Amino acid sequence: MKTKIILKGFLLSSLVVATFLSCTDLEIEETDSIITADSGSSEFTPLSDPSSSLSDLYNKVGGDFQSQETMYAMSEVASDELLIPTRGTDWGDNGVWRQMHTHTWRADHLFIRNAWNNLNQSIFRATEILESDPSTQVVAEAKFLRAFNMFFVMDLFGVVPFREVTEGPDVNPKVLTRLEAYNFIETDLIEALADLPEGSTGTANTGKATKATANFLLAKLYLNSFIYDGTGTADNATMQKVIDNVDAIAASGFSIDQNGYFQIFEPSDDTETILHLSSEVAPRIWNTLHYNQNSPDNDGGGWNGFSTLSEFYDSFEGAENSNYVGDNQEERRGFVPDATTANSQNLGIGYGFLIGQQYNEDGTALKNRQGQPLSFTKEIPALVGNTEVEGMRLIKYHPYDPTDTEDEKSPLVNSFRRHQILFRYADAHLMKAEAMMRMGGDATTLVNELRTNRANTSVLASVSMDDILAERGRELYIEYWRRNDLVRFDKFTAPWQLKEVSGDPNVNLYPIPQTALLSNPNLVQNPGY
Repeated sequence: MKTKIILKGFLLSSLVVATFLSCTDLEIEETDSIITADSGSSEFTPLSDPSSSLSDLYNKVGGDFQSQETMYAMSEVASDELLIPTRGTDWGDNGVWRQMHTHTWRADHLFIRNAWNNLNQSIFRATEILESDPSTQVVAEAKFLRAFNMFFVMDLFGVVPFREVTEGPDVNPKVLTRLEAYNFIETDLIEALADLPEGSTGTANTGKATKATANFLLAKLYLNSFIYDGTGTADNATMQKVIDNVDAIAASGFSIDQNGYFQIFEPSDDTETILHLSSEVAPRIWNTLHYNQNSPDNDGGGWNGFSTLSEFYDSFEGAENSNYVGDNQEERRGFVPDATTANSQNLGIGYGFLIGQQYNEDGTALKNRQGQPLSFTKEIPALVGNTEVEGMRLIKYHPYDPTDTEDEKSPLVNSFRRHQILFRYADAHLMKAEAMMRMGGDATTLVNELRTNRANTSVLASVSMDDILAERGRELYIEYWRRNDLVRFDKFTAPWQLKEVSGDPNVNLYPIPQTALLSNPNLVQNPGY
């Protein structure tokens, strides 16, 4: 295969990363929440090819969710699932990763600013498409993409700036309250539903908006409704809407996949994927692996960053201090190949939680750069001052690609493939279970229906709300939803390892970036910042 690995330069060099991430200037950028390059007047020139612009927007959204920064950091690194400890000088980056973990971010945090800009740009671009006399289906897909991006702005920041395409740079965008944004999103999705194609399983059918994706996002919207409307109490009628939308997804043919948990994240068909983004999965692979965990055509190895916490590992069934094949672990916890099980089919790299001694594909025990055993520890003693092996690693997308042809056998096809799952039926299934619980019902049967399809996972005698949250963590880790879940369960401000309890509900929302406040006086900073 001609493609050679260049990922090491993506975000490995600590010096380059620190230089990039340390930029905290307040220069106003051309983002669509502020101005657009061609918005010199109040006149709007319709897009010449709305269909092509829609394709470009799909690609942009995929790129926005590809990075290990911005949305991924805000959704996962800020949760109890991930920690990027500073190892020597590696992953210091002026503290931006530690701020995510400890909830000490500020309004000038680069990840927060870039996420705000990216999402708001996509909202405006979707509106441009809608105002350019597109076909009926393009209208429906653009409304879905506008609702999709607006959902994340509303969820993360609590307010949404909105600019009409006819408004020039001299007009400050109006600001939708959280409830106004909620209603806007709901309307877009309901209107889109009628003209979206039917959703169906298979990788060829899940890369664009369908009725199934709209029903999924509506279910997510309704499940969090009591957070967004400020009441703090779930309404039975709205929870029933969650159930109805999930039932509609099931009626389209989606179901819990029975062919193996980690198979879902391979580039092959499954019955669970509802929406995948056109995002390279390379960051999900290499940001967690050690420098010496190499694979064919990848001389650079991993980036040795992202780790998980022992508390999160302990929420799974299996041996307490190891995760080798046969450690009595449930399927979703994955496994680490040992000297006898490492082979070309797994490259010596495991799935799920990587703890303990790591091996090459020929069964050779790997060493770190100092020549000591490459054995990942369960505990991370501190945020800084760690060695190369502190912390278990967490991986769902694997560098081995079983779909490669024989003359192009390389894991790089897998790591460069643009297929990152964001909406999945197991998530919808658990949303339905939670909605039933919030209505006073019993969701034990539904939760066990999922668990019995995950190998070596026991049946629960009963299910509480805490069990629902824990089950969502076990099923959906590092899939962008953990912060959203923790906020809904009022656990985002709780303490976890190397993070003290904040007790401040204000951190349930991120700050409005300082650049946005400077550019739009209609915006008001969120409380606490």
